[in-house]
Amino acid sequence: MAKKPEILHGTRRIVYDDQHWQVFRDFRDAAEDRMLRLEEGGIRCLVYGSVARGDVTERSDIDLLIPDRIPSYRIELLVGKGIRRELVQATPSSVLKGHLYLDYRTTITFPMFRMMSREREFYEWGGTIDLEQVREGARVPGVDKRLILIIPTEDGHIERGVVGYEARTARELNVSIEIAKERVRVLTRRDSVGRTGVYLTHQVPEDSTYEAEAKHLIDRDPALRRTVDKRT
Repeated sequence: MAKKPEILHGTRRIVYDDQHWQVFRDFRDAAEDRMLRLEEGGIRCLVYGSVARGDVTERSDIDLLIPDRIPSYRIELLVGKGIRRELVQATPSSVLKGHLYLDYRTTITFPMFRMMSREREFYEWGGTIDLEQVREGARVPGVDKRLILIIPTEDGHIERGVVGYEARTARELNVSIEIAKERVRVLTRRDSVGRTGVYLTHQVPEDSTYEAEAKHLIDRDPALRRTVDKRT
């Protein structure tokens, strides 16, 4: 069940037990293994979301981001083709992204063309760390799907509300106020009217490539073609 946005005016302190720390270490070890394969192949990779912040559960996903434009064959040579491949575009004006599902909980996301600064901030909003930080055991602040700011502490984390505190949250995460307002607007609207879905989702066949399928989509979708043209 999807997490609903929450209004929180005070703060909450969460202390992790031994089981939580073990689950966290298991997720970090799994993320490090995938990231190391990519880094050894010369591909910079980040992990974002709860695995970067530390507020994991046994049902958490391992979400990896390759922020730079990299040919998909290089990625697949290093980590394999996984169990599912797809292209996703959230809106007609946003970046077309490849999703490579390595297993039931691990996904690598990579842009098919240049990402704008706001699109990069989307990941920073949730918290991102690189391989070196994973090895150091670093945890960083970020906002979860409840619109709650997670601030790591030595023994767990502190929670603060985001709704009504967008400017403060943006400053603490060093992102623009625009991305803060956008995330609040999108998630609160989704809660009130239901999940609206994404503009485009396209499965990449086993005998094709992300780039070939992206070209087919661009050739037949004027909106996507205009977005690509603006970024080249």
